[in-house]
Amino acid sequence: MHWLALHLPQLSLEAFAATLSEAERGTPLALVAQHRVVAVNSAAAGAGVRAGLKRATALALAPALQLGQAEPKRDAAALQAVAHVALAFTPMVVLDDGPATVLLELASVLRYHGGPARLRARLHDALAPLGHRLQTAAAPTAAGAALLARWGQGAQCTQGERAGGRRDDLTQGAHAEDLDALRARLDAAPVWLLGPGREHWEALQGMGLHTLADLRALPRAGLARRFGASLLHELDRARGEAPDPRQPLLPPAVFDSQLELYARADTTEQVLHGAGVLLARLLAWAQARRARIAAFTLRMRHERSRRHDADDAEAAVPAHTTLTVELAEPGADAAQLQLLLRERLARCPLPAPTLELSLHCRRWVQAEAPSGELFPSRQGQREGLVRLLERLRARLGDDGVLRLQPLADHRPEHAQRLQAAPLQGVGSTPPPSGGALPLHRPAWLLPTPQPLHERGALPLLDGRPLQILSGPERIEAGWWDTDLAARDYFIARDDSGALVWVYRTRLAEPGGWFLQGRFG
Repeated sequence: MHWLALHLPQLSLEAFAATLSEAERGTPLALVAQHRVVAVNSAAAGAGVRAGLKRATALALAPALQLGQAEPKRDAAALQAVAHVALAFTPMVVLDDGPATVLLELASVLRYHGGPARLRARLHDALAPLGHRLQTAAAPTAAGAALLARWGQGAQCTQGERAGGRRDDLTQGAHAEDLDALRARLDAAPVWLLGPGREHWEALQGMGLHTLADLRALPRAGLARRFGASLLHELDRARGEAPDPRQPLLPPAVFDSQLELYARADTTEQVLHGAGVLLARLLAWAQARRARIAAFTLRMRHERSRRHDADDAEAAVPAHTTLTVELAEPGADAAQLQLLLRERLARCPLPAPTLELSLHCRRWVQAEAPSGELFPSRQGQREGLVRLLERLRARLGDDGVLRLQPLADHRPEHAQRLQAAPLQGVGSTPPPSGGALPLHRPAWLLPTPQPLHERGALPLLDGRPLQILSGPERIEAGWWDTDLAARDYFIARDDSGALVWVYRTRLAEPGGWFLQGRFG
């Protein structure tokens, strides 16, 4: 077995600060639970704030300190996104019982990914959009890898270091190739790494027990009576001396994620910044499901307030605003999803400040990501048309992008109609049942035929006679409705050389010449 542990030491603080701007993240931040500080960033630590301080004491040390409430559900949602990214690399992913740790079993997939070093580098790159600091470790046992990762002796890398090109730390860490090496590393590890060890830390320290080797030197029966059997059982599982069955994580069939904004969002840019966090989680889920997104819905919960209209009558502000983004073809491109959501938000005025965002995806297809192409093809050109249509519909609305649909009717004004451009089947629409339009007909028709004067039985355009080049083409149709057409069509040329399409009426229609269209 080959287990890789991903520990996120600042998960709670990073999940809280996900909706803050870069400038705000650099200010002192801290999380509190039961009026005591439980997590701080480097700026707050520099001001003397540390975990365990009371809220009032922390504010006295750093008056500019921004405080947030610790929220286990928020942490769980962020950790689940990390697990979903991991599922794209191996089907055996486990959420460890310890704090903020994800375990991956890699023995069956190392060859596929090109070895452990390359796999870890690709994994870090895939996790980069989530913006978490990682501590990694590898070991033959799941519990052993988790303890080494939480100890902090493994590789550590932040998103900024990845952007700066520091790749050496990504492939180096606390690796134990066999059980003997793992046990030697664990003997030097501190006692507080174990769950029961943290609970009884003061008692263990008072007894002079600082490392796991000190703990193992004592009689097991006495330790079990005083501190419980779970302390020894966890140690045995980490050292590979006791079985450690694990249940793999399965991603949900639909995606639902919520994000509470630290400050109310008054502009679409602020909403888009928070939605970017949810989109990163959505793509992580899609990778875990080997899925591509067909449509997703963003729901914005607004601040509850009331306003007065011109008649001084109270009008309630909507509690929620919902936006649905549909893709012409299912995809999993982060830049494209962000662009489409930006276009939709630009058309959606916010009725009130936004306090919370939720993202839902129930329409997806099972498909692998498309492979790259060495040479451009018609398929690549079609994808460009699809992207253009998606963006136009997101910007102009579903009814703002139309196309001409051919109809089986000989009358030119009834031979096509406008309809909303479909999102599916772009570039692959089958020909109409009536066949393709004749080549001798123009593509541009006037909204209504323009009456023409005539001289010597020839039509005049702008006071100048037209030269008849071909015709007549007789069209008699519409006997089944009230718009009967009986016409002789001609192709003519004006004095500038441009070709036009004209007709002369017969029988039921008012007599005379009419201009129907122009050749481009």
